[in-house]
Amino acid sequence: MTEIIDREAPPATTGGRTYNNWAQNDTLEDYSLRYAPKSFRRWSPYVVATTALGGIAYLADFAIGGSIAISHGFSSALVAILAAAVVIFLTGIPISYYSAKYSIDMDLLTRGAGFGYLGSTLTSVIYASFTFIFFALEGSIMAQALELGLHIPLAVGYLVCSLIILPLVIYGMTALSTMQVWTQPVWLVLMVAPFVSIAVQEPEKFSQFTHFAGNSPTGSGISMLGIGAGAGVALSLIAQIGEQVDYLRFMPDKTSQNSRQWWGAVLSAGPGWVVLGAAKQIGGAFLAFYIAGSVGLAKANEPIQQYVHGFKTFAAPVALGLATFFVILSQVKINSTNAYSGSLSWSNFFSRLTHRHPGRVVYIFLNVGIALALMEGGVFGFLNTVLGFYSNVAIAWIGAVVADLVINKPLGLSPSYIEFKRAHLHHFNPVGFGSMLIASAVSIAAYFEVFGDYGKAYSPFIALFLAMVLSPLFAVLTKGRYYIARVDDLEEPLLAADGLPSAALLTCTVCTTDFERPDVANCPFHAGAICSLCCSLEKDCHDSCKSGSGSGPGPVALAPPTIRSAD
Repeated sequence: MTEIIDREAPPATTGGRTYNNWAQNDTLEDYSLRYAPKSFRRWSPYVVATTALGGIAYLADFAIGGSIAISHGFSSALVAILAAAVVIFLTGIPISYYSAKYSIDMDLLTRGAGFGYLGSTLTSVIYASFTFIFFALEGSIMAQALELGLHIPLAVGYLVCSLIILPLVIYGMTALSTMQVWTQPVWLVLMVAPFVSIAVQEPEKFSQFTHFAGNSPTGSGISMLGIGAGAGVALSLIAQIGEQVDYLRFMPDKTSQNSRQWWGAVLSAGPGWVVLGAAKQIGGAFLAFYIAGSVGLAKANEPIQQYVHGFKTFAAPVALGLATFFVILSQVKINSTNAYSGSLSWSNFFSRLTHRHPGRVVYIFLNVGIALALMEGGVFGFLNTVLGFYSNVAIAWIGAVVADLVINKPLGLSPSYIEFKRAHLHHFNPVGFGSMLIASAVSIAAYFEVFGDYGKAYSPFIALFLAMVLSPLFAVLTKGRYYIARVDDLEEPLLAADGLPSAALLTCTVCTTDFERPDVANCPFHAGAICSLCCSLEKDCHDSCKSGSGSGPGPVALAPPTIRSAD
């Protein structure tokens, strides 16, 4: 028997809310604006991890690694890629853990990690920008393959690459988990095949690679400016952790029985993505060197060129067709994730600004549309510039979140748990929001050479350092008063007897739908329990449940809960 909680509350102060079919369909909606309930998290840790790792099949890593090596030479490129990978791995650990533990996406995590309810709207745009920038880069790579392999003009190829993603993304995790699991072995074999073939037939190429200078004015040796600039480009991928946790939020609860598998999935599919990511960047640098003599440095960073020549080493008659297939498969896998994560981020952004939610599916078209415009504008030609600038803002955001999770919480400067519901949060929290703004502003100034050449080269590291220092400083100065605006005062406990999040169902007073306890708050305005989505979309209450939040009806006492049994 399952306990379901009903509340006998007075009628809501406003009319009941209904959602359209897209927003009501859990298979389409994927709990885009809310906690992922136990009833929906039905996948094993292995399936969740495989689905999350399927999204890192992107070939932009090969283009990025090739570009860094061509611009700065072998030694600087290698150090830059490894330095960025270490930063991304370490910052990804706490984000992955808290997301999997609390079953929330990056936006909801950011809200409770020092940014506040409205403060995280800016980070939603930053994250959405990551998804459509990389959708455009990956789509451009696919279009290059369609042009070379099928003679489809680039402009038409951009459109094709956008449209074929839509059917997969509409059905969210349900469709993506199946697609990623079944295609992953094929993709892995094709990815490593050229390297194995070259190692067997031309092993000397790997030692020759260490002398590759590209266009670097300092040759193949170490250049501190080259390391900083290269790491800045690679660090633009730090926001990839957001896409990983979009899947990790569907992890089952961690128990004593599944603890080892749970941790293995969280670490491998969370921060672990960058291990393969860094390997692909180094692989892209090697393939750029390998084909530079055949195609020239200008085209050596194009993955389609890299893999056509790579496959020629063992399958020359079908190399072009095989490379085209591989690129298309890779880009479908990653751009499904880019479009999916972008739809989540735009949903969060617009729901808070407009108090409307037409459904996650609507924002798929917005995200893909922006990406298509960037592709048609030739974004691939400005790869290093676009990613180098973006990394300053992205790393300031991630740095502020991580500082709260690994410094503020252990020191007791912020709450030990993640609170994501509007009913319990201040609009803005200067701890995370202020830290990010200052860190990104200073690092962007550095990027535009205000602090000289070295300041520009190491601007992302300036952003990370400032965010990590300012967050605990602001937490001390504000005494943590901007984290929680109002305590959770529902009588039904958040945790079940086993210490895991409660699966007890409470009926939302507004939409009259049952939701699990972690997704529900007490609403004095509606005189009853309210789900997090209805709370987000409510525009008439003026946050009257929080002291000093504006005008509106005063608090109304909740009727005591009654418990009924259900089969």
